[in-house]
Amino acid sequence: MKRSEVNMRIREMEELIGKVGFNLPDFLSFTPEEWQQKGHEYDEIRDNMLGWDVTDYGEGDWEKLGNTLITLRNGNVHDPKYTKSYAEKLCRNIEGQISPMHFHWNKMEDIINRGGGNLLVKLYCANEDNSMNMEKEVEVCSDGRRYMVPAGTEIRLTPGQSVTLYPYYYHEIRVEPGTKEVLIGEVSMCNDDNTDNCFLKELGRFPAIEEDEPAYRLLCNEYPEAKD
Repeated sequence: MKRSEVNMRIREMEELIGKVGFNLPDFLSFTPEEWQQKGHEYDEIRDNMLGWDVTDYGEGDWEKLGNTLITLRNGNVHDPKYTKSYAEKLCRNIEGQISPMHFHWNKMEDIINRGGGNLLVKLYCANEDNSMNMEKEVEVCSDGRRYMVPAGTEIRLTPGQSVTLYPYYYHEIRVEPGTKEVLIGEVSMCNDDNTDNCFLKELGRFPAIEEDEPAYRLLCNEYPEAKD
């Protein structure tokens, strides 16, 4: 992705967050220059990859296959220094864009429509060999209601509604046509993008950046080392 597009996607998400009325913590507004001066008091942000995340999954077409995310809080399953057992994210999805089919071996998460349009979440169970089970019914837990649906059903979430995704639940997310963009909340167990994502199709996670203009915000994998 070009840095200019990354910058644009971050600004677009900031605008949506403002419309919905969600307030962000201060560190999400730090400039790249300010990060150069931050010391070890911000190690939790660096070590646990909190902050901005824009990806096209290496496919080069963010508007069709992509995501803009913020990790607001997170523990770390690989470092006992960080004892949080939970994580929280915000995501922005637009019409015509897919968050690709995948599941997590360990993470349970709630996907929440925080505002905007309507969200469609397609569900399948995963087999033990990580393949998709095309026949097994899926148990849905949505805001305390439990029921069964056929494999491949799309759960519709209007603003305020949520669905729980258990480990080994394949899921693909898109915005219902005609309802524009959605601000998605995610409340989950600790998030580990390096070892706990199984995509149906092999995809890249963090894009290579073409530096065609200065960065507006650093991404969560771009922080400089702490200033001593």
